[in-house]
Amino acid sequence: MAHSLDMPATNSFDSKQDHSVEKQDGSEKSASSDDEPKYNYPTGLPLTLILTSVTLSYFLFFLDLAVISTATPAITSQFDSLIDVGWYGGAYQLGSAAFQPLSGKIYSQFSIKWSFLVFFFIFEVGSAICGAAQSSPMFIIGRVIAGAGSAGVANGAVTTISAVLPTKKQALFMGLNMGMGQLGLATGPIIGGAFTTKVSWRWCFYINLPLGVIVGGFLLFNTIPEKKPKSPPLEILGTAIKSLDLVGFMLICPAVVMFLLGLQFGGNQHPWDSSVVIGLLVGSAVVFGLFLAWEYHQGDEAMVPFAMLKHRVIWSAAMTMFFSLSSVLVADFYIAIYFQAILDDSPLMSGVHMLPITLGLVIFTIVSGVLISVLGYYLPFLLAGGAISAIGYGLLSTLSPTTSAPRWIGYQILYGVASGCTGAAPYIAIQNLVPSEQIPLAMAIIIFWQNIGASTSLIAANAIFSNTLRHELQKRATQIGHTPEAIVTAGVRSIRGLVSGSQLTAVLSAYAKSIDSVMYLGIAVSIAVLVFSPGLGWKDIRKVKDLQAITNDSPIGGDKSTRDEVVTGGE
Repeated sequence: MAHSLDMPATNSFDSKQDHSVEKQDGSEKSASSDDEPKYNYPTGLPLTLILTSVTLSYFLFFLDLAVISTATPAITSQFDSLIDVGWYGGAYQLGSAAFQPLSGKIYSQFSIKWSFLVFFFIFEVGSAICGAAQSSPMFIIGRVIAGAGSAGVANGAVTTISAVLPTKKQALFMGLNMGMGQLGLATGPIIGGAFTTKVSWRWCFYINLPLGVIVGGFLLFNTIPEKKPKSPPLEILGTAIKSLDLVGFMLICPAVVMFLLGLQFGGNQHPWDSSVVIGLLVGSAVVFGLFLAWEYHQGDEAMVPFAMLKHRVIWSAAMTMFFSLSSVLVADFYIAIYFQAILDDSPLMSGVHMLPITLGLVIFTIVSGVLISVLGYYLPFLLAGGAISAIGYGLLSTLSPTTSAPRWIGYQILYGVASGCTGAAPYIAIQNLVPSEQIPLAMAIIIFWQNIGASTSLIAANAIFSNTLRHELQKRATQIGHTPEAIVTAGVRSIRGLVSGSQLTAVLSAYAKSIDSVMYLGIAVSIAVLVFSPGLGWKDIRKVKDLQAITNDSPIGGDKSTRDEVVTGGE
């Protein structure tokens, strides 16, 4: 990583370097080089094992997010818990978002390796509880615990890549890593459907356990170097309230919980104008305001330093990720409904029919990472991805019961390619434009807003779909012969058991119109990516050097440093 860390002369990494010697793999140059500070990167088998474990953990993180979709019907049937459906996905996001800010502080204070292993162990415990759940509440608790662990897994993966690879190779591997993550997101419904159909829904979660042994084993016996010396764990724990900013955590955690509960309850268990929903959202805003006041008071020691929030690269990346993950998720859920409701696909076949998205997303996540490492610029991929996504959503908004297969395949390819282009670029920007010791904090900020964005957009999409569907069914009530509530209550998989012939045609038309309306939200979030991504700057990551720490003393919250550190000329 091309960062100026002002490392002390006694640092063990420095003492092993020769001023005129280049590492065997050519990734490290002398002290006079413009590329990297003196630093020992792992090579050979240790590097391979570390990167394999990181990639596998990232795959499991996204798989756990997506696998629930096709397993949910079987879970609700076993526990007779249809009313809890919203919690099965929401609990995971709630746990992840609530613990995300603290995860950044933990990685900045404690060993990267042991922090990652602890978070991954928590993720595995949550998965085991879900698999063994004997009731719906037990399953929801498992999802919350898994989500809390996933907060550190996502942050730790990026932090580890920054620690074990030189700058030139980070963009390439980040693309590969994100590609595997997106593969988990895209294949989750297929894997969940296969396990649920052939074995049991419980194996959607038990599968994490044997794979977790591989992740833990590969990391346990290898060393992840630290680019900045850290205090002994007991010393940090002795001053945990200050060093980890636990007061800040005790404020942000309930603020997030109240916000997500308000969104979850609104329009479902309670009306949007109910005292419960309004109280939760207002309470969240008040507590979040107290959190910001506390963080401002803490200065550079805060869990989320204000200087980082004001830094152009970080807030641009955060807002870009707020909308870019939304642009990935919004279509996924409703294209699946299109296939299952209108084309009468099984859950497994709907996943198969969504393979154009899977392939486009995975391939172009990897390709964009490779091209960014070669060309040095990440912004063109964000702009191209946002533009293609808007076009793809525009075409998806024309879906109807009579849309031909070549068309819906082509529309999905466009959408998948766009999602792949925007997936890795913000992470690569943070890796290359933020000092290495502050990468965990920066990643915590952008992943936190990514989670909040995804939660908010999915709630908004659900509201658009539900309201439009009821309106469209009401318009066709005389033709259908059933009330809108009767059709909605029947569910996606039971439509054909309730209506047939011209009645079915009218219902499918209402479903198609409702799905089309959701795609307009996809156009909006895609355009938002185009609005916020230019703030990341037009920088060649091959020429960035000597980054200054982002502090309150930095010019414009550190923004100037990211402009001045770009050098002209060659590498």
